[in-house]
Amino acid sequence: MAPRYRSLSSWLRALFSQPVRKIALDAGLGCPNRDGTVGFGGCIFCNPAGSGTDAAKNGLSVSDQVDRGIEFLAGRYKVSKFIAYFQSFTNTYGPPEYLKQIYWAALQRPEIVGLAIGTRPDCLSDGVLDVLSEISDIKLVWVELGLQSAHDRTLELINRGHNSRDFFEASRRVMSRGLCVVAHIILGLPGESLEDMLMTAEAVASAGIHGVKLHPLYVISGTPLEEMYRSGAYVPMTLEESVEATLSVIQVLPKDMVIHRLTSDPHWEELVAPKWMLDKTAVRNFLNHEMEKRNILQGSKILGE
Repeated sequence: MAPRYRSLSSWLRALFSQPVRKIALDAGLGCPNRDGTVGFGGCIFCNPAGSGTDAAKNGLSVSDQVDRGIEFLAGRYKVSKFIAYFQSFTNTYGPPEYLKQIYWAALQRPEIVGLAIGTRPDCLSDGVLDVLSEISDIKLVWVELGLQSAHDRTLELINRGHNSRDFFEASRRVMSRGLCVVAHIILGLPGESLEDMLMTAEAVASAGIHGVKLHPLYVISGTPLEEMYRSGAYVPMTLEESVEATLSVIQVLPKDMVIHRLTSDPHWEELVAPKWMLDKTAVRNFLNHEMEKRNILQGSKILGE
């Protein structure tokens, strides 16, 4: 069966001639949208504890986290190559000299073939890009930039702390160094229609960005979004609405763009709504079933293709 979209796993397998897994790392870094540099409280949907593992709080160094990640993933998936993924909070938020130290600490073992950095478009100084460019001479490097939406009214509503222009300018600067950019897009943000989501996808597609991560918005406990949900001001998408949005977006993304993620898997103990997101396998199966049933292909609605 021919693939219907270009997945991260297939792209990495083509690059390294074998499966590659990501090791999520927590460097203990902060976020300028929380500490007052840009804003306070972070985005309205953001976990107060970040998206990582609390490994840094528990005293684990980056090197220790890599060692543990390799041991676990090699045993579970029988793989021998890995991407060091700095995931939690803003992973370029610090002095370049310190960031260089922790990035290289993650790359010491020969099994690590690449580096992925999750960050914000307003935290990419020339010094940080110098460090990442140096690493890219010997390892695969991609920078994951949170856009979420190309609509500034939405970015203001979710307290993002930057506008869409900041994202596209940052992407241009990253790509000018020969580095890959992966855009994060959230589907189902408050007040957005399917047309709004497609406009965001088309803006990312036209920017020449290497990859994209998609996921439907979900509500976790202790966030302003939870307050909106409890008051009725925000209603999450249904499974059917989410699948429709995801498949619509796929069709306007270039065929060579790598889709790093189609959905998400929130922690059950934090998730408030929608509960259908707890069954990631069922969501994936539904997506795949609908792709086959409706003969949906990545890039099929791009004019001229």
